[in-house]
Amino acid sequence: MTMFLRRLFPHPYLTLLLFVVWMLLVNQFKIGSLLMALILAIAIPLLTAPYWPDRPRLRSLPAIVGYVLIVLYDIVKSNFIVAGIVLFKKNEDLRPAWFTVPLDLKTPEAITVLAGTITLTPGTLTADMSGDGHVLLIHCLHAPDPDSVRDEIKSRYEARLKRIFE
Repeated sequence: MTMFLRRLFPHPYLTLLLFVVWMLLVNQFKIGSLLMALILAIAIPLLTAPYWPDRPRLRSLPAIVGYVLIVLYDIVKSNFIVAGIVLFKKNEDLRPAWFTVPLDLKTPEAITVLAGTITLTPGTLTADMSGDGHVLLIHCLHAPDPDSVRDEIKSRYEARLKRIFE
């Protein structure tokens, strides 16, 4: 039975994520929406599984949930901070900064999630990655101390992603 389930759900977390995202997108709890979400959530991972042979092993579902909650909290908090900067800070008081974040992450999926998290958080943007994949170039709207922003990214996001992916 477990072999059948592994074949039907080659990427179970992706299946769950696709189901939830579809239901959030259609914003209707009807039988047609549920069936379409189920069809897409099963079909997409099945069709893409041959192209993703060495998929990452996600270590802990509670760690993933915790990471998502932290990122959502940071997005909401950053929206208020950026709104305050835009509305009340004078241009000459603004301290935009470019800085690099050296990566301890090894898997491309973990690096992609980190880069996406930085970009999703208002006020920061992942602009580039080094050719060897070991450094991200980040722009921050207001960073009087870029080193503290780098340290926060490494401790708040990268450390958690290491526990999830590696």
